[in-house]
Amino acid sequence: MSKATGGPQSPKHHVTIYTDGGCAPNPGPGGWAAILLMDAHAKELKGGEVATTNNRMELTAAIAALEALKWPCLVDLHTDSQYLRDGITKYIKNWKRNGWRTASKDAVKNDDLWRRLDAAVARHSVRWHWVRGHSGDPHNERADQLVHEARAEVVGRIGS
Repeated sequence: MSKATGGPQSPKHHVTIYTDGGCAPNPGPGGWAAILLMDAHAKELKGGEVATTNNRMELTAAIAALEALKWPCLVDLHTDSQYLRDGITKYIKNWKRNGWRTASKDAVKNDDLWRRLDAAVARHSVRWHWVRGHSGDPHNERADQLVHEARAEVVGRIGS
């Protein structure tokens, strides 16, 4: 199931993106990763933070991937995070209308990242796809591996 968000009417380039993020423990040191695929080209991005949450890393992966695109694109973005997919496709319009408050009037968690994601999405036409994590999808598995590498790099910096 996918749902399109974003702006451009007729982007010239089609990019497929796989993202993942996580930390251990949650909260704790975390990593994020994105794989961008266009025609025969592939680019891998990864990074991490010393103190974060799983949800922040999932959001950061999508933001980094979309911000890395140099021109408006048609994007098929695959994530194993229902938090990310549902937030951007179902809830963000109401959050914005309600001044970044939820239906129960609480502040939206991670609104700094949701705002960045909203701006990044606006440049593109994005179709959001949920993929079950650890179900054998090779790109999702690779993204997960990159997350672990990024997190290990963060943990290594903490220990040194």
